[in-house]
Order: sequence, then structure tokens, then C-alpha cells
Amino acid sequence: MSTDAVLRELLVRQLDHWLPGAMHRSRRATLALAYAGDPGTAETALRVVAEFADRLRGRRLTVLVLAGGGPELTARLGAVEATLPADVAVHVVPGDPSRLPVTLKAAGAAGAPLLTLVDGVLPDPAVLAAAAGGRPAELLVTCPAPATLRPALTAAGFPLVTEVELVPADGSPARLLAFGTGLDKSLEAFKDALWEADEFAGVRYRDPADPAGGLLEIALHPEPGPLRRELLAELDRSGPRTVTELRRHTLTATVYRAADTVRTLDTLLQAGVLRRDPEHGRLGGDVTISPGPAPDARSTA
Repeated sequence: MSTDAVLRELLVRQLDHWLPGAMHRSRRATLALAYAGDPGTAETALRVVAEFADRLRGRRLTVLVLAGGGPELTARLGAVEATLPADVAVHVVPGDPSRLPVTLKAAGAAGAPLLTLVDGVLPDPAVLAAAAGGRPAELLVTCPAPATLRPALTAAGFPLVTEVELVPADGSPARLLAFGTGLDKSLEAFKDALWEADEFAGVRYRDPADPAGGLLEIALHPEPGPLRRELLAELDRSGPRTVTELRRHTLTATVYRAADTVRTLDTLLQAGVLRRDPEHGRLGGDVTISPGPAPDARSTA
């Protein structure tokens, strides 16, 4: 399925970002991979860990793989595990994601960096609470779409959340991907990874926050239609906002990157849909954006 390739790529990119930071912050960290179905990305994740062997010296990384598959999975992962440094401990635990709380507790994962993947199922509050026990904690969740995980992840203790639907062009069922963290840099890295993914994978994105449900091609410069609608809706709700505040809204409440904000605001200002104060100069962070046309646009209407 085309979504599998995109999800695998995003997991690799997130591990590339997470591992160096986790090893810098603490002498121990945990990577937990919990699967409701095929644990197809587990082997890929271990191969990424192997690439960081030099940085793992003197640190302790525990990798938990919670899945079905029995001896066959253990044997398959064992070939990759043999290439890992002694500082990495891999534990294959039979079961499904509902066993994550007891598995993380047994591994002593709380209080140190923790990255959790819950793949293929809508996790219950106990699973989310366990995944939030890291310091810091980050969580990737995939489940069937349509769904929303933002309220549940926020309630569990992930203050920064983004979610996107992966919609295959071949008509296969869409999947929801959600990411929760407490670190701005991690959220920014995840957003960058979203738009740097394989544009030829046969997958488009849908932002659950977009009431129009528009489909977006994966691109370094994504089509701004949904972001235009979301920024206009935010200004209608809140009134005038600075560019800095709107960049923050884009990062934390939409599927877009903060950097996409100024480009989108420019098009809305040129169309006379918004006005700015001051009226001229660079569109810097302290410029205030208000709904409605500029005064000269109203006078000539």
C-alpha cells in the first residue's frame, strides 16, 4: 500500500531527528514500537538505530517491539539486532498496543526521553498516558481515517499536536497520522518531514482542520488553499493578530509549516482580503494582520 512507504519514510526521518537529541539529553532513552497489525516498520527502525552506533557509546537505548508474529518476528529482527552496539537492548514483546502501559513500566521508560509509535489502532487513554511518561515524550500514531486524535493527545499531556490524513490515489482506505510532542523543534522537524516525503508515492494529504476537505499534493511548496481558509477563519475568530501569532497558529493548528504563513498572507493581502499595519515594508513578525480590505481598497470599491 502506498501509505506504508510514506509512513516508513516519516518514521525514519523522525528517528533521525529524535535519536541525537535524546542521547544528548540523557544517558538512557526508550524507543517503543507498538503494532496492531504487521510490524513492518520495526526492522527499518532498527536499521536507523544502527546508523547512530557512534553516538550511542556510553548511553543506553532500549528498543521495545510490541507486536504479534511470534518467533518469526524475533528471528527477522535478530538479524538486524546483531549489527547493533551493546548499548542497545532490543526486547520483542508479544501482544498489541493495549499492553504498552505495562511494557513501558517494566522497561523503566518514565522520566527519560521516550519516542513511541502506535501503529494501526486508535489508542485508548491509558496507552496515551503511558506514552506521555517520557521526559521529553513524543508519540506517532497511525489509525484508520476519518478520525481525530488532537483532543486525546492534548489531554494525555502532549501540548503540541499535528495530524494529517494520508489519502492514496488508488482509492485504498485513508489513514490518519498524528504526532504529539512538547518540543517546538520536534514539531517543526516533523512538519518539514511531511512535506519532504516522496511526492511520487501516490499519496495526497488532507488536513482534518480544513472544513473543505481539500486534497494536497506532497510538495516542498504546498498548495496554499486550505491554509488561506484556516488563516481567514482564525482572524474571524480572534480579530487582528501579528504575523508571529499567525505563524504559531499555522505550526500548531494546521498541517502546514510556520514558514508557509508569510507566503500565504502575501497572496491574501494582494487580493485585498486582509489589511496590515503598518501598510508598507517587510512582512515581519510584529506586523499586525486584520480581516477586511485595506482603507484605499474600500474607498475605490
